[in-house]
Amino acid sequence: MALQNTNITSKNYKKLSIQVSLTGFSFCCFDTLNNTITSFKEVVFDTSKKTIKVEEAYGEAFKKHPELKDTYDEIMVIHNNNLSTFVPSALFDEDYLGSYLQYNTKVFQTDFFTYDKISNYEMNAVYIPYININNFLIDNVGSFDYKHVNSILVEKILEASKNNDAKKMIVNFNPVHFELIVVQNQKLLLFNSFEYQTPEEFIYYLLFTAEQLSLNPEIFPLELLGTISKNDPYYAIAYKYIRNVSFVDINTLQQKNSFPAAENQKHYILFQS
Repeated sequence: MALQNTNITSKNYKKLSIQVSLTGFSFCCFDTLNNTITSFKEVVFDTSKKTIKVEEAYGEAFKKHPELKDTYDEIMVIHNNNLSTFVPSALFDEDYLGSYLQYNTKVFQTDFFTYDKISNYEMNAVYIPYININNFLIDNVGSFDYKHVNSILVEKILEASKNNDAKKMIVNFNPVHFELIVVQNQKLLLFNSFEYQTPEEFIYYLLFTAEQLSLNPEIFPLELLGTISKNDPYYAIAYKYIRNVSFVDINTLQQKNSFPAAENQKHYILFQS
């Protein structure tokens, strides 16, 4: 999906990607000529300021980061929430976007629905973007394209599963919620998003999903992404009940930047946008 204004810029081989949420945002700058990431920053809003509007929080942050006002050939905005689902192209109808989401999230008539077409895998990601943030950004950065965070995540995971006939479970860990994906040789077998509060809730969802798909915890590989580390109690409980636990391979991604492995795991989607 694209939002445009009338700004015209000359080619300078620079791209900006901004991953947005209600609690903050992160952004990185790309050198498109050399296919590298030149800079990266993460901004977390002060949630103690209960009365501040999201647009005001973004406005304050933009004043502190002048690189956001720089000139770019391309700007990508990535909406990070768990208000999304995937629909096969054969079952997709653009006139009924809200109906696809009503089974896994609460939707309202006033919600704005849109979708990302994932042509290579004959499906569409249907989601609710942050319209207020989009409106703020078009006033502050000009034209941009936008996608849902899970569109990029699933497409990259499917690409990485090519020629691998084993069923694999991937978890993208976020504060408060995580995405659970099962793939097999570029086929999406399952996608779901779960809210959690404890390690016990986390492992329940993993093992229940494994049981539903006849995946043996002694055999299937579980790969982790996002805000999780080996010192995390969520990693410990996964390792206790599932034999083959590892992190998604980020070696190729790290060749494009100078950031540590933990940052590449946490910002896997942003860095590949």
